[in-house]
Amino acid sequence: MRRIPLEKFESFVRDGVGAIPSKFRTRIKNAAFLVRERPTAAQRRQNGLRPGETLLGLYEGIPHPARGEGYGGLVLPDRITIFKGPIEAEAHSLVEEYFGNGRRPRTSATLSEMFKEEVRRLVIDTVWHEVAHHFGLDEAGVARRERERQGLKGQNPNI
Repeated sequence: MRRIPLEKFESFVRDGVGAIPSKFRTRIKNAAFLVRERPTAAQRRQNGLRPGETLLGLYEGIPHPARGEGYGGLVLPDRITIFKGPIEAEAHSLVEEYFGNGRRPRTSATLSEMFKEEVRRLVIDTVWHEVAHHFGLDEAGVARRERERQGLKGQNPNI
């Protein structure tokens, strides 16, 4: 399976944060963006993952709507973790699916470039998804906003 160098993957995370509209990006407070290879056993248990299931990203913290007057002081930062291995595996599957019927020309350069772009797209989408949780959206709310966002993507590449 193809891999992306860690430094490049981290730059994709920065691209994802930069793609958040500024009116929201400036409101991200007390949050750390992390890159890890894959979810830990504890994270897998806490999220009810079965064998064969994984996460592309994970938000852990106190969402904005739950932060009351007493929030602050010595509160640890929220964590938004982007998982490199699962994202690379998903990108690999998408690229293989695209070329799967054998009708499209495959070159090493084409595969590498398409893989890199799929990883970048998945990272940006995952950052967006986890930031939505930071702002208090549950999975249903995030899914609804993602559908809206998909409709707007063609109009504004920074959404």
